[in-house]
Amino acid sequence: MRFFPYGKAAFSFLVIALLSGGWLGWQSLAAGRKHLPPGTHKITFWVFADVHYDAYKKAIPAFEAAHPGTHVDLQLVSNDGLAARLQNAFLADLDVPDMVEIEISSSGTFFRGPLRDVGFADLTDRIHSSGLWDKMVHARFAPYTNRGRIFGLPHDVHPVQLAYRRDLVEKLGIDVSTIHTWDDLIRYGKQVTIPGQRYMIDLNDSGGDNLETFLFQRGGGYFDPDGHCIMDNEIAVKTMCWYVPMVAGPHRIGNSLGWGQVLTKAVEDGYVLFLVCPDWRSRGFQKDIPRVSGKMALMPLPAVEPGGIRTSTWGGTMLGITKRCKEPDLTWALAMHLYLDKAQLAERFRQTSILPAMREAWNQEAFHEPNAFYSGQPLGDTYAALAPDVPFQYTSPFIGTAKAKLGAALISCVQEYNKHPDMDLEKFARAALKENADDVRKLINRNPY
Repeated sequence: MRFFPYGKAAFSFLVIALLSGGWLGWQSLAAGRKHLPPGTHKITFWVFADVHYDAYKKAIPAFEAAHPGTHVDLQLVSNDGLAARLQNAFLADLDVPDMVEIEISSSGTFFRGPLRDVGFADLTDRIHSSGLWDKMVHARFAPYTNRGRIFGLPHDVHPVQLAYRRDLVEKLGIDVSTIHTWDDLIRYGKQVTIPGQRYMIDLNDSGGDNLETFLFQRGGGYFDPDGHCIMDNEIAVKTMCWYVPMVAGPHRIGNSLGWGQVLTKAVEDGYVLFLVCPDWRSRGFQKDIPRVSGKMALMPLPAVEPGGIRTSTWGGTMLGITKRCKEPDLTWALAMHLYLDKAQLAERFRQTSILPAMREAWNQEAFHEPNAFYSGQPLGDTYAALAPDVPFQYTSPFIGTAKAKLGAALISCVQEYNKHPDMDLEKFARAALKENADDVRKLINRNPY
């Protein structure tokens, strides 16, 4: 085949790929252009989480019935590509959804440039005039606020507790009611940890997800409210020096088990006793580790100092309305329907264990129901009691880089501490954090927008 030098087989595969790709693209386009009656008000809504998609699919018919002539086009878009796809659409002046949910780690990337160039509508005035500011947990607006303007509604609170193997912990003589601070937990951990056989707690030694949760608990973070990088301040240094010996060196009480079957087996076998557990993860444990149902329990995070806050936060979702939305009032009404209807929020909690940001919803019966997996504890009440103390966290267009750099600093400290446990950890941690934070600052300075 002179016109195709790679042979007939390769040519056949190419033709099949082009035809099937074209057919799939046409099907997708046809689905997106569903024939609607003239005059229909269409709202396109992107979500990235399948649990959100399933919940909204049930809730949308009631909204459409209450707003005749309205059609909500709900689309599930992979979280891996959603942010990039939306950013590119904003920049290239392409079609964008009317409303979209963005994962908290990506939200800050949309706030680059002058406020007039931000692709999301400024919701500040709507939030205050509607009374939402007083109904929701204030800390949850912080990640979606930039230069004093709020661009997103918080879907959740995500307070953090510790989940633990109650049966094994009690057998080992650990009284969780006496664990008030992290020093208390570490002291117990040194008593019961047997290297290679049993560890007190599952903690990540090669990524910043757990470390950032504890940074937030201590009042630190990646950025301050004005967008300045603070991931190497004194709070960060002290947090790193406290965290590294828990996951590295000869006296560590933590082990990094990641996700999936390895973690499941470790919990079933009692290889780890405690796990960091935001509300959304509590549901994951119920699904993934059913064999330990009734043997698990929850407790607040230990405080840093006596009398300190007993929680933090991990994860989150922002709901934003794009500036190109053709009917912002109707789209706002849809947002209110999905985020404020207490009956919906109660049922959603039963399905996901995610605590909504609207405080009034926590009075619903669903939040008081005993949970058999967690030894009969009322799951919602345990998280709602901690929600008012969830710390503020601030973001930046450079949040992705900052998260990667914090992880890099942790890896450096862990590797060095494993090799030289008698090292001057504070000096090394300070230098590692500064080096990585300076990289973030250089990037910010090169990109003023």
